Amino acid sequence: MAPAGQARTAPAGGLSIGQVLARLSPEFPALTASKLRFLEVQGIVHPMRTDSGYRKFRPADLERLRLALTLQRDHYLPLAKIRDYLDEVDAGENPAPLTSTLPASIVPGPRRYRRDELLASAGATPKLLADAVSAGVIAPTDSYNEQSLALLRGLVALDRHGIQPRHVRALRQSAEREVALVESALAPLLRRTDAASRGKAGELASQLTTRIDEVRAVFVRDALDRIVS
Repeated sequence: MAPAGQARTAPAGGLSIGQVLARLSPEFPALTASKLRFLEVQGIVHPMRTDSGYRKFRPADLERLRLALTLQRDHYLPLAKIRDYLDEVDAGENPAPLTSTLPASIVPGPRRYRRDELLASAGATPKLLADAVSAGVIAPTDSYNEQSLALLRGLVALDRHGIQPRHVRALRQSAEREVALVESALAPLLRRTDAASRGKAGELASQLTTRIDEVRAVFVRDALDRIVS
């Protein structure tokens, strides 16, 4: 990775800010383009630039962002400390794992939403949520997590165009098949019980998922090209 502040010219390819948001928003629903630009200013990530000045993120940038956002969300660490940790990792060093600087007793747990809070936050109707539960897209429960909120928001947007939860049930089934494919590829590592192997499996799982996303995007673009042509 180029040193912070050093300009880099983007080759062909790379992810735009919008594409990065599409990849990371399911895990980090509060992520915005402004937050991505702020993380760049703070030295968390150093995207390349096209000749026209547009940001382009490499897969390595995406993983750096994912790790930084996870550390910030789960351990409430300052960005300067996260940046230093990531820089040490990029330099090939082996820094000690970061942990929360807050006492465990005051670290809040993951946010949960009651049904009415979920509907209000997602801007969804009770019928849409009921249809999503009926279609097996969202699991029935007494309270919902951030992932359920992000999913319901997506369903709200799709519903405006006539795409209902029952129509996207196949997407969930496809995702489960993809996970099974990744799990099969990682089987040799997953059979081991040491922490190093488990950590490597986690890294490879993320990389394989990214590659699968890229292949799927090509298939979708090809299909759309056939439709519009």
